[in-house]
Amino acid sequence: MPSIMHYAGQAVFFVAAAALTGYFSASPTYRQMAPEMAQVKLSFSHGAKRTKECRKLTSKEIAALPPGERRPNTCERERRVVHVQLLIDDELLYEADLQPSGLSRDGPARTYQKFKVPAGTHKIVARLRDSAREEGYDYVSEHTAELAPWQSLAVDFKADAGGFVFQ
Repeated sequence: MPSIMHYAGQAVFFVAAAALTGYFSASPTYRQMAPEMAQVKLSFSHGAKRTKECRKLTSKEIAALPPGERRPNTCERERRVVHVQLLIDDELLYEADLQPSGLSRDGPARTYQKFKVPAGTHKIVARLRDSAREEGYDYVSEHTAELAPWQSLAVDFKADAGGFVFQ
């Protein structure tokens, strides 16, 4: 049969464990960034244009298809590589050729990058090319941001909204 000492020992142990848990839940303080720094995140998922344009099928080609697969045109599945650049205060921080996802290279290209910058005013330029052109960019957005310490600015891309979105 348990004695009083047994219960007292358990009580001391549980109080000590709770006190340690309480202390380490609030101390020591942890900061992901230094107090004078801010963060810029580039994160998007974008399906680029297809490598080849869709082609209209002739009446003969449509008739040759099984009844459940008949369609007026045919399209290649593979998408183009997405080239992206991010400049902050005219300094190139990120440049990449993002490959389309999927086994058939028909999915969206994705990226998620974080950059720590000093707090203050910054000129941010984001560029993206998703077409066959060799030079230049299809989307260019410029934004001036006043970043407070520990602030996080998200840079997203939405083609239907006209390009890059800064939030």
